[in-house]
Amino acid sequence: MSTETLNKDILRGGQFLVKETKAEDVFTPEDFSEEQKMMRDSTKEFVDRELWAHWERFESKDYAFTEECMKKAGELGLLGVAVPEAYGGLGMGFVSTMLVCDYISGATGSFSTAFGAHTGIGTMPITLYGNEEQKQKYVPKLASGEWFGAYCLTEPGAGSDANSGKTKAVLSEDGSHYLISGQKMWISNAGFCNVFIVFARIGDDKNITGFIVENDPSNGISLGDEEKKLGIHSSSTRQVFFSDTKVPVENMLSERGNGFKIAMNALNVGRIKLAAACLDAQRRVIGEATKYANERIQFKTPIMNFGAIKAKIAEMATNTYADESASYRAAKNIEDRIAIRQAEGNTHQEAELKGVEEYAIECSILKVAVSEDVQNTTDEGIQIFGGMGFSADTPMESAWRDARISRIYEGTNEINRMLAVGMLVKKAMKGHVDLLGPAMKVADELTGIPSFDTPDYSVLFSEEKEILAKLKKVFLMVAGSAVQKFGPQLEEHQQLLMAASDILIEIYMAESTILRTEKNAKRFGEDSQEIQIAMSQLYLYNAVDIIIKKGKEAIVSFAEGDEQRMMLMGLKRFTKYANQPNVVALRTKIADKVAAENGYCF
Repeated sequence: MSTETLNKDILRGGQFLVKETKAEDVFTPEDFSEEQKMMRDSTKEFVDRELWAHWERFESKDYAFTEECMKKAGELGLLGVAVPEAYGGLGMGFVSTMLVCDYISGATGSFSTAFGAHTGIGTMPITLYGNEEQKQKYVPKLASGEWFGAYCLTEPGAGSDANSGKTKAVLSEDGSHYLISGQKMWISNAGFCNVFIVFARIGDDKNITGFIVENDPSNGISLGDEEKKLGIHSSSTRQVFFSDTKVPVENMLSERGNGFKIAMNALNVGRIKLAAACLDAQRRVIGEATKYANERIQFKTPIMNFGAIKAKIAEMATNTYADESASYRAAKNIEDRIAIRQAEGNTHQEAELKGVEEYAIECSILKVAVSEDVQNTTDEGIQIFGGMGFSADTPMESAWRDARISRIYEGTNEINRMLAVGMLVKKAMKGHVDLLGPAMKVADELTGIPSFDTPDYSVLFSEEKEILAKLKKVFLMVAGSAVQKFGPQLEEHQQLLMAASDILIEIYMAESTILRTEKNAKRFGEDSQEIQIAMSQLYLYNAVDIIIKKGKEAIVSFAEGDEQRMMLMGLKRFTKYANQPNVVALRTKIADKVAAENGYCF
């Protein structure tokens, strides 16, 4: 890693809210190295040849075909991109692992779930928490695809409340092994995996413990039938039952009682990787919808010429562009933080764990934003196809069904919304993010006289960036007042947390989009970024609308009298445009470009 990167003042997680980020300091998809572009192209080639060409097989619950495709991915090295070279992997940086996760996941949710469960929660806990002997024994087999992994955390009575699991681990009398008994459910890859990461409670421990358990049916392990699911039809999903399953003591993962920590940190990585796994699905849906709209003739003209269709295509493309911008911005922040920690002497394990944990807020933001965008994109894809979109003969309805799970796994979007704000408040209390100072300044500003000067907005994005700065004041005003009013009890006010979280999400996504376009306009010229500028402006316009709604909802729900009136006036002041964008013109410009290119082209 360059000295320049190490010396650069990389923002800590959550600091985007209170510190300015310069456009040149964000990483964008246009910054991919030649090696990363080659990796992207080879991944796309694999997906087009092996997955997209056979999407109907994934809809017919062909579990064996999913396993076969996973083996092929292993032969190409795609299962080992995040695994260090010492354990048979490619040892790629965090951005490159995001890139593979992105482009391997666009064809079918069945395969992307199998891939994500194996490379993420199936392999990563051993890579990051295993001792040397465990890593040498298991990781090379998992990296090559010789073995497949699964992750047993969820139970019938323990979903979002993961630490409440009832599965027990009892130490044998001779102290050589544990006997694990319990029931796990919704276990991806259960039907063909060789090794489970299992979480169980020892005695009356407060926290669960992780174990590496080889899948041996003669050792008290049995499986339920394949679950009947709305989507991801060829992702093997079964219940797993353990009955006095013998696990050697040396197969305990990390330390006793460390299981909950392992689970939570695995989820942080899983969240940002899930965001990546929703990106290429959006690009492909936009591509299919655009081709159809260009070819479908109604009233003697392609339906792409109708404003109603253009609006849909423009919004789909804009959200995808924003999602890419934010996902790769955060991925590079994590990669840089990992490199800094390694330079300071941390091991790969410590550096990666702490690097991802630093940006847990951003990981939750991305999980929510991108999973909801892929759902909306697939929904509009069906609408553009009309009756054919509702038919199982086209891939739109399966894309919509597959997208639905992304709002549930890796922590529901509701949990992640509350986590994002909760983690930010905790960081502020620890002094890692100064929220108090800026919040007090905003409170003082509310009682002051606003400036009526008309600034010079001739420089690209000068007004948009001023609006972004004011949107951050909205969050500080709402969250600051809520913290002041409710203190530690704020977490009990879930509807307020949800509203504040939506404001936080929109700020991060809109800023990431604008910074990407600004960086590229500076180096490639504004003319080359005409459509990207339009998408950045359209995304911000939509974000402002959401923030007005959520800000008002929060303010009228916890403030009264003069305080409420003052905050509502502040909300109006902080969300005001000097020059409103022409939304129809922006959408038309974006849609016309996508139509001309016959698909997503940014």
